[in-house]
Amino acid sequence: MASVSLRGWSFCAASLLNFAFVFVSGADFIRFVSFRAIYHNITGETTLCQDSIPLSVALRNGSVLRCLLVDVGLLALFIVQHSVLAWTPVKQALQSVLGALNRTAYCFTTALALQILVRYWQPVTDAPCLWSVRQTPWSVWFPLLCFTLHFVCWAIICSIFIIFDYLELLGIKQVYYECLGLEDPLTYKSAPAQRLLSHLRHPVCLELAVVLWLLPALSLDRLLLAGTLSTYLALAHSLDQQDLGYLCAKLSHKMQLFAEPPQDGAIPPSDQDKAK
Repeated sequence: MASVSLRGWSFCAASLLNFAFVFVSGADFIRFVSFRAIYHNITGETTLCQDSIPLSVALRNGSVLRCLLVDVGLLALFIVQHSVLAWTPVKQALQSVLGALNRTAYCFTTALALQILVRYWQPVTDAPCLWSVRQTPWSVWFPLLCFTLHFVCWAIICSIFIIFDYLELLGIKQVYYECLGLEDPLTYKSAPAQRLLSHLRHPVCLELAVVLWLLPALSLDRLLLAGTLSTYLALAHSLDQQDLGYLCAKLSHKMQLFAEPPQDGAIPPSDQDKAK
């Protein structure tokens, strides 16, 4: 019994430490994708590009090609990690070894790949911007508009993760259920919910696309980042009409729950009835 208790506590500690690491990595990624890119343009001036250099000349520059090559390698590292560990045979093999920590390990390696991408990303400063808003008064107002819309998109993304059960997405609930002697929390969800999650594990495609592309100035390395991640997001899910119908029904149900006052003695919905 003591060994089981010790195993449970160690699993809990690992999942909570991973939650902290994922949270910090997410904040770093937000700063890298949104606020750092907009900060360079908040005064209407950009130092990200050299517009005096033709694009054809810049693409023959060794330093530009070297930066792009490093960035391609970083993106490939993230995509390979995110795809291979989600591949069913690999997932089943890791599940047999890691058990309840399988999802925790997946989130940890994802956060680690993001940290590597953020810290070693090479901005391309010796090439022209593909677009740059510099005409007054838009040179001031457009960066502020971008900042506002980015903030709204990240708020929506965080809200969606909460609705989709972030504790299960980050692997904390799996450890908690194992300590209680229960099965994987995914098995307690309804069949339509399991089907939806198998088709759309990343419910942030539209918002993240806005964040990636809506900028006062689009540099060459940002084009590479936005194009690669947008394509990967578009290929990573396979929503159909049945999934959309289920989403609309659950969203309507949740709006009714928020609109109606709670009744005395009402029983909260179980995991089977929640839209996650």
